[in-house]
Amino acid sequence: MMFGNTVTIDETGTSGKEKVTVLPINATQSRMARAATGLGVRELAEAAGVSPNTVARFERGEELKASTVEAIRAALEEAGVEFIPENGGGPGVRLRK
Repeated sequence: MMFGNTVTIDETGTSGKEKVTVLPINATQSRMARAATGLGVRELAEAAGVSPNTVARFERGEELKASTVEAIRAALEEAGVEFIPENGGGPGVRLRK
């Protein structure tokens, strides 16, 4: 299973520069998140600003650029998904309440 690279994003707030670490998602989490939200590959691709082929490649386990994985993650989070990090039971997903 591929987990990708951790992405660090610089965000500037009122108190100065702040670093936010975004944990990567994997192919299984993406497929589970799409199933939970009812999104198809094309709908996720459109929301993430990538091609359907890119989503399919990611979900097959191919490695993508960190920025592309982050775009897919952001689109799924916007659709109501929360990603659960590895906590002994493996990474997962759930829908926000």
